Amino acid sequence: MKPAPFEYVRPTSLAEACALLAGDEEARVIAGGQTLVPMLAMRLARPAKLIDILRLPELAGIREESGAVIVGATTRQAQAERDPVIRASVPMLAKVLPWVGHPPTRNRGTIGGSIANADPSAEIPLVAVTLGAEIMIATTNGPKSMPSDDFFIEPMVTALGQGECVSAIRFPVWPHRRIGVGFLEVSARRSDFAFVAAAAQVALDGEGRCIDAALGLGGVGDRPLRLDMSSLVGTELDAASVSDAINAALADIEAASDLHASAAYRRRVAVTLCKRAVEQARVNASAKSAGAAR
Repeated sequence: MKPAPFEYVRPTSLAEACALLAGDEEARVIAGGQTLVPMLAMRLARPAKLIDILRLPELAGIREESGAVIVGATTRQAQAERDPVIRASVPMLAKVLPWVGHPPTRNRGTIGGSIANADPSAEIPLVAVTLGAEIMIATTNGPKSMPSDDFFIEPMVTALGQGECVSAIRFPVWPHRRIGVGFLEVSARRSDFAFVAAAAQVALDGEGRCIDAALGLGGVGDRPLRLDMSSLVGTELDAASVSDAINAALADIEAASDLHASAAYRRRVAVTLCKRAVEQARVNASAKSAGAAR
């Protein structure tokens, strides 16, 4: 099929892009187009106007700033995957990016596009919520930001208002020296959207005790979830402590059921993947500890 007719506009500034969005509620933003273009072709999306923001310089680049790494919305996923700043300071994102789509789609897809699309099974939103990232937003009244946990509302629905677009994502950098990450997902095929995904990041002290822990779950509900792992602080991340913390955190989680997986299946897999992700992160951090000791 071919897309329905639409007007194509390439603004020269971010302010112009926001003004165009504010003036037409049927307008849509396009950058990498890895989700939107297929929807256009199948006529599942019929915007009256496409606003191409890919070449806006305000939205590009990766930089460190005040204890965080700021990733511009139009940064290609493949660029972030290879970036040394991401690898050094946001190891969870570096760990997860190879699981996002396929190499050709990562060469075109953008970090901000995945965030704005808000698929509850997508890996980049999961990292944002797990790490407590901040979503930076351009509006007709100037910039604003909000926690990622407030940004995602339900599948494909965000807190963006008319005349607003994602400008960057601010990932916090953990100050600890010994950080480990873990990530696992279950999907029909490698690089497909996950039925269930779990991402973990832990920090250990010199004695191997946990001093910080973050665990996120994707694909289970209508948005990515960050689980409360505060009870693990001070433990050695032994199996019993991890199991108790995960079971408690998942006790009230409502799992989705669809053609791909039942709610009962998702809950079972979520428990297993969360435990394995935390253990993977612990082993990863312990290996760094051993290396530092030598």
